[in-house]
Amino acid sequence: MYFIDVILPIPLKQTFTYNVNRDEAIFLKQGMRVAVPFGKSKIYTGIVFAVHQEAPHGYETKSIDQILDETPIITSSQLEHWQWIASYYMCTLGEVIKAALPNAFLLESETIIVLLSKEIQDEANFSDDEYLVYEALQHKSSIHINDIRNILDRKNVVGVIQKLVERGVIGVQEEVYEKYSPKVKRYVKLSATYSSEENLKNILDTLSRAPKQKHVLMTLFMLSSKDKSPIESIRLQKKSEATSSVINALIDKGILEEYFIQKDRIEFEGKDSVGIKKLNEAQEKALIEIKKTFETKDVTLLHGVTSSGKTEIYVQLIEEVILQGKQVLYMLPEIALTTQLITRLQEYFGEKIAVFHSKFSVNERVEVWRNVLENKPKARLIIGARSSLFLPFSNLGLVIVDEEHEPSFKQYAPAPRYNGRDSSVVLAKIHNAKVLMGSATPSLESYNNAKSDRYGLVVLTKRFGNVQMPAIELVDIKEKYKKKLMTGHFSDRLLEEIKLSLKNKEQVILFQNRRGFSPVVECTTCGTSPQCPNCDVSLTFHQYKNQLRCHYCGHTIPMQISCLACGSDSLDNKGFGTEQIEVELKELFPDFRIARMDQDTTKRKHAHAKLIEALENHEIDILVGTQMLAKGLDFRNISLVGVMNADNLLNFPDFRAHERSFQLLQQVAGRAGRTAKQGKVIIQTYNPFHQILQQVSTNSYEEMYKQQLEDRYQFKYPPHFRMIKITFKERSFQKMEKASIWFSQALKVKLKENILGPETPAVGRIRNLFISNVLVKIPKGQSIPKTKDYINNIARSFNSIKEFSSVRLVIDVDNY
Repeated sequence: MYFIDVILPIPLKQTFTYNVNRDEAIFLKQGMRVAVPFGKSKIYTGIVFAVHQEAPHGYETKSIDQILDETPIITSSQLEHWQWIASYYMCTLGEVIKAALPNAFLLESETIIVLLSKEIQDEANFSDDEYLVYEALQHKSSIHINDIRNILDRKNVVGVIQKLVERGVIGVQEEVYEKYSPKVKRYVKLSATYSSEENLKNILDTLSRAPKQKHVLMTLFMLSSKDKSPIESIRLQKKSEATSSVINALIDKGILEEYFIQKDRIEFEGKDSVGIKKLNEAQEKALIEIKKTFETKDVTLLHGVTSSGKTEIYVQLIEEVILQGKQVLYMLPEIALTTQLITRLQEYFGEKIAVFHSKFSVNERVEVWRNVLENKPKARLIIGARSSLFLPFSNLGLVIVDEEHEPSFKQYAPAPRYNGRDSSVVLAKIHNAKVLMGSATPSLESYNNAKSDRYGLVVLTKRFGNVQMPAIELVDIKEKYKKKLMTGHFSDRLLEEIKLSLKNKEQVILFQNRRGFSPVVECTTCGTSPQCPNCDVSLTFHQYKNQLRCHYCGHTIPMQISCLACGSDSLDNKGFGTEQIEVELKELFPDFRIARMDQDTTKRKHAHAKLIEALENHEIDILVGTQMLAKGLDFRNISLVGVMNADNLLNFPDFRAHERSFQLLQQVAGRAGRTAKQGKVIIQTYNPFHQILQQVSTNSYEEMYKQQLEDRYQFKYPPHFRMIKITFKERSFQKMEKASIWFSQALKVKLKENILGPETPAVGRIRNLFISNVLVKIPKGQSIPKTKDYINNIARSFNSIKEFSSVRLVIDVDNY
């Protein structure tokens, strides 16, 4: 007997064993997909983990349904990396696989019902529901289970089907559908029989009665005489202004022939690549230093100020690695960034670039996956967001993590809750590749690693072309409000600078880290504000749809005319978001073009790219936005950046609030004056003497780093301690509370004072689930694997307690 161990894309810890025959066992390799039955009627796509001859104990093995691949689609180094992710981030291998594989690879089963007995059955033998199903099958040979749900108008139809199966009236088939379909284009050409002149004349004469068909034919001649490339039917249809039926008629008559060519969805359109730019002295020096650190270290941190030309250094390194025939992974935190970077890198590397992120369709992702697996020339440089580190690299030489301090590299839901930056270091180690992290404001952990000689450190202190760093001015709006110098949310200084920039035909960026119009709508009579029924937050007013919306669960209600509690119509908006600033700007500067960039305006696939392009083409004078604006984008003509209110960043209840504020404000400021002229940054705040704002205004990263490191040491936070956050969610508050107290007390038995909580977070209820958190801190000397095993053992006991079976337990390792 031969057996295979299969990993299924479900959150269960172990692999499952199935039996196979000898031929299958010889054919199957690790990393192939197989369709296997699981449970009573489900079929899943599993990944073959091992082929062996040991029968499992405790259960009868089932046989597999079908083999889905000719060759493995997952490499052994990928599986090694995924096993590390599963063990480090305390989740299951099945969850990693579900996150890693494009959806199209994971086929789900569909249940089809067919009629078995041809004899006419007596109505009296059936119940009403059974007869409805039987009658439907008289007209159709097979029915999908969802159609039966519609016919019976109820969700649970298994019982009815089961009874009919037992009587032998119907049969059930499980169909597995392949979700990936290659993209095919249709082309047309003149049939070979009509290529001689006589036949052509005859044919044109016969078509004198069909002027439209004749016109299509003439257009075809015209197009094929112009260029020799094959002619797409869509193109012919547009050129001749005909409908598809006219072309189909010509094909039916045998005058035209159609043929199909398979196309790649992601194609590089553009000029041939240009030569790579020469580096300046500082960049050249940095490049030599990076190569030198790579001789002894696997990871190097490049700390270069904003606009110091880090990308050009990456380009030099990428080129050298590609020339060795190896692959390069270039990771970015945001999809918005990829759009601008791709255009820049395509100029250098032409079609060696593949892009991979979640805004791509299922089919596009499958194509990139296959190209990387086969190490094709068009997938030498892979650009992507955090999910791109799951791709099947066969020969990885270099990983670049750009803007490595970004919180977007961390995945919060669903599991695996991995950090893209940290996981890429392990990925590179498996492939014996090098990692280069770049940032103007490195995260404390990375900078600490570099300072303590774990990573190499290379510093760029000057902007490219010796452009000066922007001048940063702090405006005290408390004073301005007192002196009545505010117009709406704008201080007189900010308005003055905006007017000056617009007068000089330069562009302005304004930053406010809140979307919507105003976060709170309050009744001035009784002080009540509309709350979300499912979460513990107030609703945000969105003016463009005139509705109140919850940013946690998406619940919406129309904007209230009067207070729901006391009926008074005096409602007041408190706080302000990007929408409100956009409205105010339109009143202040009616003659200028104003746009907004936040989650609401960039929902569509190419919305980011369009906004960035419009800004580059000077179709926008003032751009208002949330933190999307802060992410490493490169705009040539921005002379002024305004921060509307820096205080809500600083006062956030999180141990990284100060570090994050420093990074965000530095990054936003870095968008200003990237060419010849020095840029200007104005930060409005109620507290201009706050040390972080002072450090931002003098660009002193080093000072901020030392101070924050000292604070973290005092209060036992990373990088001195490691953290694991355990979250409990449940509809009943009492049950959630009881469960979290039980768990934290069990942890405290061994881990004592390093357990904090259970504590309710700032928003204590989301989507009707009450939440509480327990924080585990792990000091330097304590073994991390042993601590995790201990937590896993407690979680196992926790899950076996019947009372807590409905409590959702989420474990998040390195939750910062």
